[in-house]
Amino acid sequence: MRMREFSRSLPMALLRAREAVMAEFRPILAAHEITEQQWRVLRALVDEPAGLGVGQVAEMTFLLGPSVSRIVAALHERGLVSRAGVDHDGRRAVLTVTPAGVSLYESIAPASESAYQRVEQRFGQKQLDQLYRLLDELTSSQRSSAESS
Repeated sequence: MRMREFSRSLPMALLRAREAVMAEFRPILAAHEITEQQWRVLRALVDEPAGLGVGQVAEMTFLLGPSVSRIVAALHERGLVSRAGVDHDGRRAVLTVTPAGVSLYESIAPASESAYQRVEQRFGQKQLDQLYRLLDELTSSQRSSAESS
């Protein structure tokens, strides 16, 4: 069986699109000395002010648990995230964003939204909405298939 051309590989097409979009955001994050992965963790925690466990953050951000632990350690060291132990389970911790983390988020958010607007202007609002819908459908179909297997 002959495989499709490498350039038509769905995972590669998704990665190319991701890289093209992230080119808008990387300079913003770099200016604030935060990595893409750290930003993902910070955003997840800002959206959940009651806090999250490491596993929940990993699931939400599509990062591996050990990576989340290292990222959280770096964010904690910068005073952007706090960790509190869980009373009934000494191995678990609840992660929350600190006021400094919220302040950093609020510093980055306007530039991030401007980057989204530039992407939207170039690609088009209607096409972007369609892309979100199609990606959601692709995700759902793959999850449904995996669950029924």
